[in-house]
Amino acid sequence: MKTKILCLSGSLRQASSSTAVVETICRDIGDSVEPLRFDIATLPHYNADLGQPEVVQAFKATVEAADGLVIVTPEYNYSVPGVLKNAIDWASRPAYESVMLDKPVFIASVSGGAMGGVRAQSHLKYILNGMLARAFVHKEVIIPFANKKVENGALVDEGIKTFLMEGVDAFVQSLRERPRQSLGR
Repeated sequence: MKTKILCLSGSLRQASSSTAVVETICRDIGDSVEPLRFDIATLPHYNADLGQPEVVQAFKATVEAADGLVIVTPEYNYSVPGVLKNAIDWASRPAYESVMLDKPVFIASVSGGAMGGVRAQSHLKYILNGMLARAFVHKEVIIPFANKKVENGALVDEGIKTFLMEGVDAFVQSLRERPRQSLGR
């Protein structure tokens, strides 16, 4: 049985380095993993008055079906993009009983600058902690000057790609060794 990993890009841009990293992961992840995808741009702005629109239900069902998530976030103004936060807000409901409860998450970040999105990564871990998801503890994967390391929609820096995939492989292995534990769901 294949391990299912939902791979999310925190960017809407078609030529984004975040999406290129996600595409690289999905391409190189290996035959024993089924990468799942969801376009978070299709989600409406979070508003509890909307109830659970069909697209939100589909998103939450995809999160639920995944053994873990891989999130690649760019850094916008020292934090995560609004579109990624919006998706997380939808997935976090109902509070403390959501599809994110105890869900393992691997995080990588990109930036056009020297910091590689490390501040966004820190904020994302804090947000995930608040919804009781499990950020995977590993060496942080940050990709500085990311626009220079992407060509034709894929990550081409071999050193960073090797480091990234070592982290993703360790994440997948951890999912196989420690099945998801419920915190009351």
